[in-house]
Formats: sequence, structure tokens, C-alpha cells
Amino acid sequence: MSIFRCGVKAILFAAFVILAHPAGAQSTASGDHVRVRWLAPDTFAQGNAETIGFYFEVDPGWHVYWRNAGDSGAAPRFDIRAVDAEVGDIQWPFPVRLPIEHLTNLGYEGDVTYLFALTPKAGAERVALDVNLEWLVCKVDCIPGFGTMQLSRPVAQQANWNGTDRALRDRFQARVPGPQEQSPWRAVEMVEAGAGQLRLAIEPTGEGGAVVPQVFPVDGELLAAAEPRVESAQGRVDYTFTRVPGAPLPTAADFVISDGQRAWLLDAIPVGAAAQQWRALWLLLLAAFAGGMILNLMPCVFPVLSIKLFGLMGPGATTSSRVGEGLRYSAGVLATFAGLGAMLLLLRAGGAAVGWGFQLQSAPVVLLLILLFWLMGLSFSGVFEFGHRLMNMAGRSHGGSFATGVLAVFVAAPCTGPFMGAALGAAVTLPAAQAMAIFLALGAGLAAPFLLLCASPAVLNRLPAPGPWMEKLRQLLAFPLYATVIWLLWVLGRILGESGWLIGALLLLAVVFALWLGKSFGRGARVAAYMLVAVATAAVFGALRTPPPVAPQSADRGWHSYDKLAIEQALAQNRPVFIDYTAAWCITCQVNKKLVLESASVMDLFRANDVLLIRADWTTQDAEITAALSALGRNSVPVYAWYAPGAREPELLPQILQERMIAALFTESAKFQYNEDEKP
Repeated sequence: MSIFRCGVKAILFAAFVILAHPAGAQSTASGDHVRVRWLAPDTFAQGNAETIGFYFEVDPGWHVYWRNAGDSGAAPRFDIRAVDAEVGDIQWPFPVRLPIEHLTNLGYEGDVTYLFALTPKAGAERVALDVNLEWLVCKVDCIPGFGTMQLSRPVAQQANWNGTDRALRDRFQARVPGPQEQSPWRAVEMVEAGAGQLRLAIEPTGEGGAVVPQVFPVDGELLAAAEPRVESAQGRVDYTFTRVPGAPLPTAADFVISDGQRAWLLDAIPVGAAAQQWRALWLLLLAAFAGGMILNLMPCVFPVLSIKLFGLMGPGATTSSRVGEGLRYSAGVLATFAGLGAMLLLLRAGGAAVGWGFQLQSAPVVLLLILLFWLMGLSFSGVFEFGHRLMNMAGRSHGGSFATGVLAVFVAAPCTGPFMGAALGAAVTLPAAQAMAIFLALGAGLAAPFLLLCASPAVLNRLPAPGPWMEKLRQLLAFPLYATVIWLLWVLGRILGESGWLIGALLLLAVVFALWLGKSFGRGARVAAYMLVAVATAAVFGALRTPPPVAPQSADRGWHSYDKLAIEQALAQNRPVFIDYTAAWCITCQVNKKLVLESASVMDLFRANDVLLIRADWTTQDAEITAALSALGRNSVPVYAWYAPGAREPELLPQILQERMIAALFTESAKFQYNEDEKP
């Protein structure tokens, strides 16, 4: 029977060799700038595991990749089929960081061996391997490579190596990470360090941990490959890594730690904040809901809601019809928040540097809002008859309720009040479902007051009875709309340059002239008026040209344009830095600027303490400022970042500023403590 089994085994082995290697065994593979060969013994020892590998000889200046290839590389792939042998997983020597412009990859400069263990099966007389390889070799350009390699070796009493090959194998095996129990460093904790960051803390286990080691994340889908921020104090070393946008917070993560000669695997380090993830999400949802409710008080939102209020107070309105109006309005709000949130997440996933309010960085969108608010203001003032039809449509029609909700979101987008900053910042780092929940919570907060008013007849009954006062109130509410037009014209000027406000004003003039023309003359004049508006609108939108970005300008009343190099130089000199992340279309930003940041007393404080004042203007799309906001865990404005003398991490101030908060930054005896409801 044993002779029969041996005969069958021999036939199967021969069939494998014939089918797998029809043109003869290939012990090497090659491609542009890469040659691959085996590092393996001439014979394997019966029943003993032997570490063998693929030796990559790479041309000078070119490199191949580690298991986590980083931002733009690709790890090699090995499809191994074995006969009469068991093979283990690929063992990866520790890598180096390979910066390429703004990207960071992880890999190997020069030659490397990818190792694995092979153990002959019991009774095997010969082992055979058939391997399909794929690799990527890069310098500036990248070239993919493919190959097929075979290995066939007899099994004997002991392994027999070529001396040179064994030395090469041993050299790279020494660079394979060992178990964390042998590491001179141990992980202390890993926690969230603000939105979008994880901090790993390590400390030495003995005298062997004198050198601050390099740390590489194993999971490229979780943490960016870029060099982490390193802080060392009293033997403890903190590494702050940036999370990949959209990566969920795991329960544990793996790292490779290296002193440059050896390496160790820190396996399954638990994330201390993971258990609090859902609790934190609920807090973010509550903050978003509260921030959405506060948006109802913004001056450009309240007149829009008054349209619906007039409709609720009209004759013939019943409780059921009012609730229906509230639900349709809420549907418009939620649908628009969901749409804007989805667009924001998709753009950021595609690599675009955008944040909340991104639509108002577009001149056509701003111009459309100018035109809309202008027409609404004229209709509130009773300038033209269409105003009454507009009121009837918005106040009483089903479609008007939904449209009013859409409009409310668009005009509220520039306003970021208390509670909103942290929620919006977290939204772009959370998984899509959780991020969308935050956007919907904002919408629910914005819609809630009006919906509750619709569902509360007792509150509505306390309002005055319909009468002439409604007309006067309607006319009064036109003036906040005109003020909004003036503000948006200024925003358009900031986007387009000096011609922006002139382009917008000419369009408004053409609209008013067309309205007068259509009202004062017959049917033919109305047709001419429509044509005039169409031609003027087409001409104005065709003239929109965003000027090219300009270099950082000199100080304007003590404030400098955003300049990352200037900030880094000031921090290196232990000089305090205050950064105002702002935008012309952000109402909260402008209020804080006029009432607090540019007040005489606050400016005197800044000058007395030699503070570098930076104004990061986000009025138009700016990838560098967007990246800086993202690093702070924010994607909306206002954001106020304070770097105390000698500090490398900023303190974020509340979004509604007071002079006492600025004064507290310079008080050494007692650090100002914000109330919980003031924290950003």
C-alpha cells in the first residue's frame, strides 16, 4: 500500500510540474528597475520550518513598498501555491518613510527581501512552489511589474544553504518586527486627540528605550502615513497621527515600532475612547440640534420664516392644515441639509478641499441669493403686484412650504453659532451614516421651532388677530432683506474683486427697471421687461470671473493674511499666535470682528503681548486654509485658534467671542474657564 501511495504521489507531483511549468521552471522574475530571485536553501530539512524569501534587487533611486504602502503606493502581492509543503504569511521588514511632494509612502529604498516560512509535510521527499507576483516600483513615476517564479527542492535530513544567500536572508530577517513582549518600549494608551486624530503614548520598559523610535501604522485605511507629531516628556513619548477622513474609530490598532536597527509589533493596542464613541455621537447630535435651533434667530433667516407665519395666521387655517404646513417646511429643511451634507462628503471623499458653507464661496450662488433677496424685499415692500402672489404661494401652497424650508437652509448656511463648530467638524471625519445623522440633526433643530408653532394652537391663538398691522410688519421685515442684499453685495465684491458689487448692483437696477417697465405700460412692455431681465441676467453671469489668488499681503491694522511659514516661524520663536479663521459671508465672523477682535482694548492687548495676528480668509475656496481647519477638527467658520507662548497645540475659543475671553488669554494667575455651554 505504501508503494502505491508513493507512486500516486510521484504521479501527482510530476503532473504539477508539467502543468505549472510547461516551458521550464523559472527561478527569477524581472521588470523595469527590478530583478527578483529566490533566497532558499538547496535542500529543506524534514519536518522543520525554514524561512525563505523573494529577494528584490532594485535600481538606485527606485523603491518598492511595505504592507501599508502609504498615500500613493501599492504593496507587492504574492499568490503562492505549494505541493507537499505548508507556507506561512509574508513577513515584512520594517520600512522607512518616503516623502514625495505632499504625499508620504512607506517602503524600501534599495534591495529588500519579503520572507515567509516553509515547512515540508510529513513524508515529503520534495517540495515545490508556484508563485504569481505583482509589484510596483517607483521613483517619481511608478511602473507595475508582474512575474511567475517556481521553486523545486528535495527534502533531506537538514537544510543546506548557500552562505551568501543565508547571510542575505538573516540580514532581512533581523529587520522583521519581533513580538511586543521583547520590545524596549510598551504602549501606555491610545486615545482620540481631537476630531480626526489619534494619539499613541509609549514609555520605555528599561534602559533599552533611550532612543526615541519611529512608529508606523499597520492599517493604512485608518491612519495617514505622514510623520506623526512627536512630543516627549519624562520618558513618555506621544505620537499624534491623523486619521484617514471617514475612517471609523476602531476598538484597537496595530503599529510597528523601530529604533532603526530592529523593530517590534505593538499588536492590538486598545483605543481608550472607542467605548465612548456612541456617547460622543449623541453629544454631537444634541449640539447640532441646539445649533440648528439658534439659527432661527439669525437676521437673514427670520424674515423668511415670517412668510410662513403670515400664512398660518390667515383666515381658514385649521390645526391639521397648519401641522401639514409645518411638516412640509420641515421636509424642505431636512432634504436640503441632507443634499448639502451629501455633496460636501462626496466632494471631500473625492479630494476636494471644501467645508460647510462651500456653496457661498461660489460667485454665481451668491449672485442668485442677492437677486432672490432683492425680489423678496421688493415684494415685502409692496413695490410690485407679484409680491402678493409670492406671499400667497409661500404662505399657503404646499410647494411653497417645502420651498421655504429649502430657502431657509441656504440663507442659514453662512451662520455657524454656538454648538455647531464641533458637530460640523466631526461630521467629515465620521462614517457617512453618522455624518449624515449630524446634518439631519442640524436640520431638525432649524425646523423644530416652526413645527412646534404649527402644532400648538394655544400659542398661535395668543398672536394678534389678522389686520392692517400685518401689512406694516411685512413692510418692516423688508429692511432686514435689503440689509442682507447689501451684505451679499459686499461678499460678492470680496469674491470677484472691486467689480463684484458693481456687477450685482447693475443687475438689481436692471430688475427694478424691468418691473417698472412692465407695470407702467401694456402687454408688449411686459414682454420687453422679461427679455431685459433675461439678457441682463445672462450678461451678468457671463461676466463673473474669479480673480486669481494673491500672495499673502502686508499687515492690515495689525492683521496678516494666512501664511503657514510665518506661523511656524513665530511658534519656533515662542511668540504667541492668534488665528482668526473667517469669511465675508459668515455673519458671526463679522460680528465678532467688529465688536471684539478689532476693538481698541483687544488690539492694545494683542500689541502689548507681541501677538502675531493672522486672518485666514475663507471667503473663496482655499485648499490650504481648508486643510488647516481640518487639522483643527473643523470644517466651518468662525474658528479662533490661540497659540500661547511656547505652545505647539492651539486652544480653540468659543464661536461667540467676548472681550473678557481675549483678556483671559493673557492672565497668568488664573486661566479663564469657559462654561460648558460656551465651549466650541
